[in-house]
Amino acid sequence: MSATAKTSSLFRRFASPIVRASHHTLDGVCASRRGFLKGSASVVLASGLGGAVLSACGGGDLDADLPETPHLVSVSNFRDLAGVGPGYLTVDGKRVRRGAFYRANVLTLSSADEASIDKLGIASVYDLRTPGEIARTDDVLPGGATAQTLNVLGTSDFVTPMLDTADAAVAFMESQARAYVTGAAQRAAYGTLLTHLAEGAGAQLFHSNAGKDRAGWVAALLLSIANVPLDVITQDYLLSNTYLVASINAQAETLRTQDGEAAATIQMPLLEVQETYLQAGFDQVQSSYGTMANYLTRGLGMSQTTIDTLRSRLVS
Repeated sequence: MSATAKTSSLFRRFASPIVRASHHTLDGVCASRRGFLKGSASVVLASGLGGAVLSACGGGDLDADLPETPHLVSVSNFRDLAGVGPGYLTVDGKRVRRGAFYRANVLTLSSADEASIDKLGIASVYDLRTPGEIARTDDVLPGGATAQTLNVLGTSDFVTPMLDTADAAVAFMESQARAYVTGAAQRAAYGTLLTHLAEGAGAQLFHSNAGKDRAGWVAALLLSIANVPLDVITQDYLLSNTYLVASINAQAETLRTQDGEAAATIQMPLLEVQETYLQAGFDQVQSSYGTMANYLTRGLGMSQTTIDTLRSRLVS
């Protein structure tokens, strides 16, 4: 089937296998995926945009007007939504603005990292964790930042189910991603967050526990609104495996030591991200709402004015 035929349907489902960050390349992303984001925000995506896709890390020289995003040892999945370099390129020739939005895992900031993050002028922090997760690990906030909690899961705590196989763990993670689209608590929290991000002043940061699932979905939504090619959105999502590699390896080793190799293998899909997790969320958007634009307005309750305001903050 030609690439043209593959992109002919706006509602064509994604159909690629599981690809982990270490093996993922642009060649592995089906051209038909670009059709899905037609209708999100106000710009229609076109097929055949491979030449416009930045590398997963952004590429190019740093914006001279902004400091380089610091690497935080104590908050390993901290990063600028725009990537590194000048910012991800959008399909309409703009770039995602650096220094506007940051994403992270739980803010266990060391003194050195706290000094580094304070230089970014982060005004607001949005914590997407459950009360139980927050009780176990408090945030260390950047200087001058206000904090708001938005319990995306709508439960008192995150509880990992009993799982017998790695496939069952993958299925659980995919079901979590679909619930971001269908769940009432999830939709309310995400709608509130995106509205706050559109209306807030100054740089803003959102985070979850590992910064890969709940926060990863927010990042994918924001990059979709900015009209970043889906190839790059997927690569950005999978970068959590790179940023969290030391944590993933440490947790896996603990599982091997305590419960054996089989247990570590079963739990591994919970520690990382896989392409099918993001795919499951996007598939559910298609199934439930048809387009990303409908999901944002009907599902998350955002007005078109708010979406437009958010996009204006996202791109330069």
